[in-house]
Parts: sequence; structure tokens; C-alpha cells
Amino acid sequence: MEDQEHLLRNAMEHHGAAVYRLALCRMQSVQDAEDVYQDVFLRLLDQNAASWDEWDEEHLRAWLLRCTMNRCCDLHRFRLRRPVLALADLPEMEAETDSGAAELWDAVARLPEKLRIPIHLYYAEGYSTEEIAGLLDVPAATVRTRLRRARNKLHDLLGGDDHEEERLSEYDGAYPAPRRAE
Repeated sequence: MEDQEHLLRNAMEHHGAAVYRLALCRMQSVQDAEDVYQDVFLRLLDQNAASWDEWDEEHLRAWLLRCTMNRCCDLHRFRLRRPVLALADLPEMEAETDSGAAELWDAVARLPEKLRIPIHLYYAEGYSTEEIAGLLDVPAATVRTRLRRARNKLHDLLGGDDHEEERLSEYDGAYPAPRRAE
């Protein structure tokens, strides 16, 4: 029992933040993200503890993130059958922030889920396009396309200059930045 507690505590310390951030990105609600976080680690606790010894850190992290994605899908299906009003939709509950980072993440939150999740996994979690493809069960080219589309939508939402788009393309590393005729 102490081994299970130690392994669970270790997993929560090392990967808990990534699980929570992904759940928050996907669910768009702090309360739902906390529920997903709890459910994911309860599922880990239900796993056979003997199999944990065979897992390395990357395998454990991938399993936790995949489990997070699955639990978020479960909650989305549940919400489709039983719609609820989010607290953020109530006018007196809204919190105003002026930070540039908050503006960026608000714009990311307005992206469709197919574009929002790869952006989060790529920039916030540091996964490569190939790793994201494995997590989402799509080809790596699809991930790169979704990243490009998400960047274009963010560019439109936030109103950036043309040079900003080139810097984003260079950061990706998947494709060279397009050259424009001057």
C-alpha cells in the first residue's frame, strides 16, 4: 500500500500540472478540470500497481494525458445529454484581466477544440508534432496543419503584423518560413 501511495504521489508531483492544464484547456472550466484531474489519478490508482514498474516516465505521462483526454470526452458527452449553465456565463461572475498572456489564452480558448488542443500540447506542454499525433490518434501532417490553422486564426483574432506569422512558422521547425516578394 505504501508503494502505491508513493507512486501515486510521485505521478501527481511530476505530471499533475500537465494533466490539470490539459483538462482546463479542454473543459474550459476550473471545476470540470479539477474533476477530471481527480478522476485521472483515481484511475491510475485502480491500475495494477505491478505494471507501474514496467512504465518509464514518458509512458506514464502519455498514459495520464491520454486518460485525461478520454475523461474530458466522457464529460463532454455527459454535458451534451444534460446541458448546464457555466458560472463564467453569468455577468456578475466574470473576472477582468488586462495581461497580454491572458488575452492570448482567451483567444486560444475561443479556437475550436480541434485547433485548441494541438496548440496547448505543442506550446504549453512542449510535445512535438509526432508525439501529439500519437496522443490524438491522427497523422503528424494533420497536427501540423491544425497548428498552422490555429496560428492563422489567432493572428486574425489578435491582429498581428506579417512578421509575427513568419516567427511562428520558424519556431515550429516543421516548415521553413514562407518568403514574401518585396
